[in-house]
Amino acid sequence: MAISMILVPIDFSDCSATALSYAIKMADTWSAEIILIHVIDSRETEMIANYIKEPVEKVKERLINQAKQAARKFLTPYKTKDIIKDTIISYGRPFQEIAIKARELQADMLVMGGYGSMGRGMIDEIFFGSTVEKVIRLLPCPVLCVPIGWSSDDVR
Repeated sequence: MAISMILVPIDFSDCSATALSYAIKMADTWSAEIILIHVIDSRETEMIANYIKEPVEKVKERLINQAKQAARKFLTPYKTKDIIKDTIISYGRPFQEIAIKARELQADMLVMGGYGSMGRGMIDEIFFGSTVEKVIRLLPCPVLCVPIGWSSDDVR
């Protein structure tokens, strides 16, 4: 099976940066392209909107703009990498949006960080599993989970 497109979910954490480094190394090896996806969690957006007493749509718009800026900053070290084809900012439940986009884009592989910017040990993760675990259950393509601290130099 040829790998021509790799989807990399990012949340701007060190762990997602490590995953992106792995994906770049693999894409170089296989002459594949990379598409990045960042998902704004709809549940968190609703909580923020309720807390600050603003409409959800207004908060969503602000978070999308912040995500676009964060993505530009996050990608600064990778500017010379032509294999990064696109960055998608999506809205919804992260595991669902990642799975939907992976199927829509017909991704051959996903490369994800082992845990994201929220860290580890959250109650939701303890009872329902991590985003990575949920994505793995929904997709037929391979999903590589990369823990922080691993080096892309280990990829051959």
